[in-house]
Amino acid sequence: MSAQQFTRGPAMRDVAAAAGVSAQTVSRVLNEHPNVQDSTRKRVLAVIEDLGYRRNNTARALVTGRSKTIGVLTLATNNYSRSSLALGVELGAREAGYTVNSVTSDLSVKGLTDAVSRLVFQGVDGIIIAAPLQEAAEKIDKITSRIPTINTDGSSDMGDRKVGVDQDIAAVLATKHLLELGHKTVWHVSGPNEWSDAASRLTSWRRTLQEAGRDVPPVLHGDWSPESGYQNGLILGRMPEVTAIFVASDEMAFGVLRALNELGRRVPEDVSVVGIDDIDLAAFSNPPLTTVRQSFEETGRRAVQQLVAYIADPSISTEPDLVSPTLIVRASTAPPPDGK
Repeated sequence: MSAQQFTRGPAMRDVAAAAGVSAQTVSRVLNEHPNVQDSTRKRVLAVIEDLGYRRNNTARALVTGRSKTIGVLTLATNNYSRSSLALGVELGAREAGYTVNSVTSDLSVKGLTDAVSRLVFQGVDGIIIAAPLQEAAEKIDKITSRIPTINTDGSSDMGDRKVGVDQDIAAVLATKHLLELGHKTVWHVSGPNEWSDAASRLTSWRRTLQEAGRDVPPVLHGDWSPESGYQNGLILGRMPEVTAIFVASDEMAFGVLRALNELGRRVPEDVSVVGIDDIDLAAFSNPPLTTVRQSFEETGRRAVQQLVAYIADPSISTEPDLVSPTLIVRASTAPPPDGK
């Protein structure tokens, strides 16, 4: 029997008939029940593949109360960190036997709340929020009050329901590296104010300088794009007192490097630059970029693991899961020029 014989999609009873077993046995195979003989399991799986059978998630949800689907909210952006995180979620969900429904949004309250509401309406078992919530946090907390939710951004007070990179450590690593090379102070190109990651890095950069007894320069803000890094680099590159710059993302750091090059400021001989993320291109910039590595893909996987545990036992209590970043030293940093 082949899939072409069906004018509709094959049902579980069709699989059972072709395999010579009961529908209950097919259900046990699909749900990985241990009380199925290995030979029977292999025969049923072979028929499933031959017929092209696809499990009816709606019917399964009616029986089990679960759709085996995870909802993910991300921003509508081509930013590297978001796409890498989404890949980690997809891989983690696949490993856990879940599928993923993804929605994107802008940063408006209406956009964020509508996006989360769509996921709830779709009947997902749990939600991963990978976006800064801003003023929408309270409304989203109400919408998700009855559904397991994990936050990877840290902008909402979700207690132990957080998985992410420790941004305090990331900023401290970058700033201390430049100070330990001998730079008197470190300038900072921050991300957007509304992003909690950017705010955390800015706070930790400022605190690290203050604890070291160094002057805290004015902050410049970008929007995560190379263009914004370039524009800020044109400002900093015209200031001879600037010898060290901590940039809140690798993509903005690439823009800073280009601006400094155009202005004749050599990196690292005149100015040292450190980024954050360690995206694939960081090792191939000119010069190769010193940066703080944070694994977005690993964060996505761990968010799924915590969410699945939360779905299985909503009363479970864990500490926030913060991944420690790593400083990757390359050729864009060096001691300051003589006399600086």
